Amino acid sequence: MKHKVNEISLANGARGLLIDVPDATVMTFELNFRAGEYLVEREKWETPHLMEHVLLGANELIPKASAFYAEFEKNGAYSNASTGTYDINYESECADFEWDRILSLLLVAIAKPKFLKEEFTAEFSNVREELTARSNNHFRHLSLSLREAYGFKVMTDQERIKLMTNVYLEDIRTHYKNTHTTSNLRFVIAGKLPLQRRKHIAQALSAMELPKGDGRLELPEETPSKITHPLYIHNATVDNLYFYIDTFMNRRMRDPEIDALGLINSMLTETLYSRILGTARERGLVYSMNSGLGQTKNVSNWWFGTQVLPANAPALFDIINKELKSVFAGKLNEEDITAAKQYALGRYQRSGQTVGGMASGYTYRYFFDEHIDDYYKVPERIRAISRNRIIEISKELFSENIWGLGCLGNAGEDVVNQLYDRIKPLWK
Repeated sequence: MKHKVNEISLANGARGLLIDVPDATVMTFELNFRAGEYLVEREKWETPHLMEHVLLGANELIPKASAFYAEFEKNGAYSNASTGTYDINYESECADFEWDRILSLLLVAIAKPKFLKEEFTAEFSNVREELTARSNNHFRHLSLSLREAYGFKVMTDQERIKLMTNVYLEDIRTHYKNTHTTSNLRFVIAGKLPLQRRKHIAQALSAMELPKGDGRLELPEETPSKITHPLYIHNATVDNLYFYIDTFMNRRMRDPEIDALGLINSMLTETLYSRILGTARERGLVYSMNSGLGQTKNVSNWWFGTQVLPANAPALFDIINKELKSVFAGKLNEEDITAAKQYALGRYQRSGQTVGGMASGYTYRYFFDEHIDDYYKVPERIRAISRNRIIEISKELFSENIWGLGCLGNAGEDVVNQLYDRIKPLWK
């Protein structure tokens, strides 16, 4: 969607993007506080999550959670909140005709929560239900277990459930006080935003009754360690083998490197004709496969994962090994790279068809390091990707020998160790 980005910095320390989408019929709001689990003691890990659940409830304006949601959603507006290791996000989407009403309700909920005992008790039970449901997701369980083994600040859902009883109402009040300051707030608001609306939003955010604080809280320093043996989680009820392969380097990637790695990533696993997934599908080895790239404050990560029958796993790992070695050796022809660029351009154009989809192209990076990606320069960035840069960044991500394999299922440790040995040469 056609749009224009305006960054504003307020006197209270809050900063954010106001994205004017002239043809929009809805408005989206995302408010982000650096307030995640890394800021609390391990024994109190669930404090931020519980706080987020209780916060969007009773407040100074509406003294009961159910009444607040009835008022908020009466014209079809949507609201949600989420907690991660680093951040808490509050988000909403509403029809254009009620944008100012929804913004007002959202800001009151964030700035004037009641944190009632009865709502804490109810949400405590709801969070336990949520974590129990999540604990049945084998990919999630494996991913969190692996990241914990690497040394990142995470915890499995199973561990979180055990520690929940260490969190009290006063803990969430303290965490709120420590993190919900205006200078720790970043926001992205998108919709029809002519000048007068932008002024109204700036005034509303400036008037939030929160302390200013001492600025945006810093992200933690995290340095992953190599796992010298594969991580194996035995689950007798799971016949398929779930696995993740991770490799790391101790620096953030630059934008051209991110673009290059993203392109080879799509060439390897994102389509049914890709070099790993496509080959495996042709041989009847696996139904689907994913891979991706991620970054923390000072670390870059490339991962591969899927679920596969144990009998098919060795052949799949051989394909992964072969295709990655081919990339390292420069066995990439320009025709395939050009085709991958066309795929990336099409995906880029599809991503911005809604206000929410377009806004999400800005939120992750802006909330992470306040960098504003230029949406309109993405095609130029895609076209600039070179074969040499693909090879260089792919090899560098394997050069520091920081990696690991994690598996979940009932295949047994012998099978997992054999798979580990099949891919180990990639890091030589």
